[in-house]
Amino acid sequence: MSDHTTPAQDVTRLTATEMADRLAAGTLTSVELTQAHLDRIARLNPTLNAFLLVDADGALATAREVDAARAHGEQLPRLAGVPVAVKDIACTQGLTTTAGSRMLEHFVPPYDATIVTRLRDARMPILGKTNMDEFAMGSSTEHSAFGPTRNPWDLDRIPGGSGGGSSAAVAAYLAPLAIGSDTGGSIRQPAAVTGTVGAKPTYGAVSRYGVIALASSLDQIGPCARTVIDAALLHAVIAGHDPMDSTSIDAPVPDVVAAAEAASASGADLTGLRVGVVTEISGSGTAAFQPGVLARFEEALDQLRDLGAEIVEVSCPHFGYAMAAYYLILPSEASSNLARYDAMRYGLRETPEDSPSAEQVMGASRDAGFGEEVKRRIILGTYALSSGYYDAYYGQAQKVRTLIARDFEAAFEQVDVLVSPTAPTTAFKIGDKTQDPMAMYLNDIATIPANLAGVPGMSVPSGLADEDGLPAGLQLLAPAMQDQRLYAVGAALEARLRQKQGGYVIEQAPEIEVTA
Repeated sequence: MSDHTTPAQDVTRLTATEMADRLAAGTLTSVELTQAHLDRIARLNPTLNAFLLVDADGALATAREVDAARAHGEQLPRLAGVPVAVKDIACTQGLTTTAGSRMLEHFVPPYDATIVTRLRDARMPILGKTNMDEFAMGSSTEHSAFGPTRNPWDLDRIPGGSGGGSSAAVAAYLAPLAIGSDTGGSIRQPAAVTGTVGAKPTYGAVSRYGVIALASSLDQIGPCARTVIDAALLHAVIAGHDPMDSTSIDAPVPDVVAAAEAASASGADLTGLRVGVVTEISGSGTAAFQPGVLARFEEALDQLRDLGAEIVEVSCPHFGYAMAAYYLILPSEASSNLARYDAMRYGLRETPEDSPSAEQVMGASRDAGFGEEVKRRIILGTYALSSGYYDAYYGQAQKVRTLIARDFEAAFEQVDVLVSPTAPTTAFKIGDKTQDPMAMYLNDIATIPANLAGVPGMSVPSGLADEDGLPAGLQLLAPAMQDQRLYAVGAALEARLRQKQGGYVIEQAPEIEVTA
């Protein structure tokens, strides 16, 4: 988005890149920028419910420090002074961290997650903590203990999940950048249904230290933004080896910023790039995929061809088993991770009357502290791990996971990146699927394989569906530690779609003007 499309008085409409440039040039201060976002949050958040906590004092204190440092000629990181929102799954010292659950409603961590430390080191004002499905279990942010977040495009619809608070905050200009987490698509699917950009880095490329665990072998932190370059800048801030995380990759971070900037330049050329359309998740002939989503997907393929890419069909035969495997592995790991909430060490504690036993206190606390979806997955995971069933369920699911990883390896021997629609539909209405867990789970049908294999994925806007005028997304997948390919292809496609569609990006979302 260029400056001439942005009202001069509304700095919240700038991209993060433009904000950084203006801050560096001295034509905008971080205090002005941060206050503008805080004012917008105050006006719109009561309706959107994107933020669970707003740290105005902390954000403005950081902004003042950045402005003072810049005035004294100090060399600052590129995003210094640009505000950011953090999904409420990352620990923030001195700020409540709930993971969207009553179980942690009053939990104030004594330390920062590594990603939060890196945001602070980058001198980025943290606006607050964003809403999410409880312990990141969900695809709609309706399972938050603190009420659903609403989609800025249509307030009666969901903003995706589990990170709907982050996606809605970015889409509604409450924040230029946000942090999300992705266990089975929780960055990419919200990006698709809100018309934003969301990336899941290679597993282990971003530290999970201090991030409240759901499924440890699947969880990954990543950036949410309005443009591919903005996402790349945030990715570069949070990525890198962390000795505090045993799964952290000790390798150089791919230069995602250079890849995005080069590809978004005028005349970007993808000649020689081989793009694989995954038969099993392309939606072709599948009734579950909305026609408007498929139409935008086909148009995106046409744009990639126009940029010089070769489009080929690729089969990943075991992707059809990904959802079944995922919904055994995730609940099993969640059952283990959430066992720590026993009312004895931390978290909610409910004490029944008449001298209850420790077991009764634990049962009462978990009953009051966990929501229905969390209980459902804990029960499923505990069953899958129980004696006599481990090999039949969890063990078999892990074997399928290996086959899916091999499918990816075989596919990437033929192509450079894989593509599919990010989500099978546009945003559905709040309440439509809360009584049908399987229908809710199907929203992640295209995104789950990447988490099972640990490969990076990204969702970029592909346009608006004809049926409802709501955003659809294109998913890009690349080999492990080749995240820069996502940013190169995503930025090139983004630039072409803007050119072809008269500048289509999120600024064309209907303006929300409500009173608090």
